[in-house]
Amino acid sequence: MRLDIITAVPELLESFFQNSIVKRAQDKQLAEIHLHNLHDYGIGKYKQIDDYPFGGGAGMVLMIEPIAQIIRQLQAERTYDEIIYTAPDGGRFDQKTANKLSLAGNIIILCGHYKGVDERIRETFITREISIGDYVLSGGELAAAVISDAIIRLLPGVLGDETSALTDSFQDNLLAPPVYTRPSEWEGQPVPPVLLSGHDAKIQDWRYEQSVERTRERRPDLLGGE
Repeated sequence: MRLDIITAVPELLESFFQNSIVKRAQDKQLAEIHLHNLHDYGIGKYKQIDDYPFGGGAGMVLMIEPIAQIIRQLQAERTYDEIIYTAPDGGRFDQKTANKLSLAGNIIILCGHYKGVDERIRETFITREISIGDYVLSGGELAAAVISDAIIRLLPGVLGDETSALTDSFQDNLLAPPVYTRPSEWEGQPVPPVLLSGHDAKIQDWRYEQSVERTRERRPDLLGGE
């Protein structure tokens, strides 16, 4: 998988992509991540990337030309499955979306900034708009990091245990069950006996029941009609 991220503040993402799971994916050559500084494509002597909105009002708007130049340059080099724009009014990002995007080969993520991007960019290039929650951030870089991490950890070979991602919360619309490790008893609180039984079928049944119960208590919306 290749991710090309267009950002006005690449410094916010450089450290993130050089650590943890996403670094492992790159080291294993399972994912390529390329940051593109929007200022490198800015207009004029001062590399302008934003301007005042027509009609007045507070804030600035990302201009068409720098973004269009980057996207068209990338499209001339390869075909992209998705061109994503991070925006508060985008569709809500969830595990189902992450699963689908993890099957893509090449993805561009355009990080929103200021008051947003000229609407004509959205109409011309963007194939999917994503929000990570009902709140506003200073820029789309954090959202791009969240989306990238959620996608990359699903790629085969990235996690040490191939089944790990399949048992995460929100897979199958259930929250993950409680987990325990050593010691088997701490301050009078024992680990549920079934987990020490060695009986795999009973353990799996217990985990499923706990997932359903936890989801019913904490996120009943995920259970639909239940």
